[in-house]
Amino acid sequence: MSSVAATVTAVRPGPEASIPWLGITGVALATFISTLNGGLSTFGLGDVRGAISAGFDEGAWINTAQTVAQMLVVPLAVWWGAVYGGRRVLYWSALAFALVSFLKPFSSNLPELMALQFAGGVASGFFVPLTLTVILQNMPPRAWAYGVAIYSLNLEFSQNISASLEGWYVEHLSWQWVYWQSIPLALGMAYCLYAGLKPQPRNNQVPPTDRFALVLGGVGLSLIYSALDQGDRLDWLNSGLICGLLASGALALAVFLVHEIRSPHPLFNLRVMFSGPLPRMLLLISLLRLIILSTAYVVPQYLGAVRGFRALETGDTLIWIAIPQLAVCVAAALTFRRIDARLGSAIGFLLVCTACLMVAYGLTPEWGSAEFMPSQLLQSVGQSFAITGIVFYAVLHLRKEDALTLGAAAQVTRVMGGEIGRAFVSTFTRIREQRASNLIGLHLQAGSGDVVHRVHTYAAATARLGNPMSAGTRGSELLSLVVRQAATTQAVIDTSIVLAASCAIGVLVLGISRAAPAGPASHRPILFFGGKS
Repeated sequence: MSSVAATVTAVRPGPEASIPWLGITGVALATFISTLNGGLSTFGLGDVRGAISAGFDEGAWINTAQTVAQMLVVPLAVWWGAVYGGRRVLYWSALAFALVSFLKPFSSNLPELMALQFAGGVASGFFVPLTLTVILQNMPPRAWAYGVAIYSLNLEFSQNISASLEGWYVEHLSWQWVYWQSIPLALGMAYCLYAGLKPQPRNNQVPPTDRFALVLGGVGLSLIYSALDQGDRLDWLNSGLICGLLASGALALAVFLVHEIRSPHPLFNLRVMFSGPLPRMLLLISLLRLIILSTAYVVPQYLGAVRGFRALETGDTLIWIAIPQLAVCVAAALTFRRIDARLGSAIGFLLVCTACLMVAYGLTPEWGSAEFMPSQLLQSVGQSFAITGIVFYAVLHLRKEDALTLGAAAQVTRVMGGEIGRAFVSTFTRIREQRASNLIGLHLQAGSGDVVHRVHTYAAATARLGNPMSAGTRGSELLSLVVRQAATTQAVIDTSIVLAASCAIGVLVLGISRAAPAGPASHRPILFFGGKS
């Protein structure tokens, strides 16, 4: 094994760590905080924009600034994790994130908040890439299923409680708590890491820092993410900015890959990244993130546009995906210690597919939280089994030395794949809504008997609410509202069918995958930085 490949082994803490379960709690909080903070910022964006007097277009970059920074530091997280060890890097990044979270609500204008959002993204960008590394390094192989289940739970649980928490903060406290809620979580994470894991000595066997690769890889990912995040708002390829971001990002990543192939000490082991089961597993994670983020996008959009729900009321629906995952997490860990991970994950995809079809073939404009609950509960169980099975299947093919590679790949796939999915679904839903609205409009001819009768009915029903002279105008407005509600409902139905088809693709990919080896201890190590074992 090369000296570089031995880096991860050299910095790996042994079983003598102070309080392993406390350290694992700390790294589990890392994934929870990262996902929760992004979700809260999204659901609370309107309140934040209002507080700093930012317009819609300029305020749309608030969340982008944070995630762009997370993408920028992914290569650096991998390098620092190998040099300093995950415990030290996560500890200091948690303290930095707590400080930035405290300062954000004191921003008086958009530039200040954007700068702090970027700084918070840099700090939290180390969380997810290093979490899986520390879990696998500090848990015995027989307990890896539980560690992976905790890792997967935090990624999805926090996503689905964001709307409920943000709504509660705005209703009962203030919008500042959208950011301040991260302070105790980040400080708790830092304490658990400090008390639960012993310090790891710096390893000086790593080759000199490849600054070219660190900068080029991070910049390429950041540029592409920016284009994906703003694409729907700026009309994709009809915008020169989006075209420029995509072209420059793709060029940067292409040069980065060529550099990695030719480098004697590459930052990433491309043999691990592009061979074996990892590419298929990353595809499955992308598909699942598409489904998860689509639910977090489509359901609130429907409840807000059709039923007029506020964030707190929308959160009451999404939280039914989150709560059962606490129990399903344990069940998934027990299950994957006894059955093929592919089978368990395929069952999860089928459950999510069924949940999507329940919405597709049952949704009407009268649906509310209660009607969504059965499908959300079923999706909760399915998501937990699907994501846990995918990650565990990948882990079974890897050694502890590969954890940094898998962690970095999972972070890029989680964010980038999820953003591709969100961008696709938001664009698809918008187009299908426009199409449905146009088709409905073809049957609503001004002056026709049915239209006049419906407008008069609405006008009569609202005449007693205000000036009878304006009742006709209100009747026309109500008819337009009904058309928009019907178009939105049809768009959600079409989107649900697409999501169900995505689940079917996931099952097919799992079906053509080979069975995982018997256990992590039986595998030949795949070197992290390249080389031969």
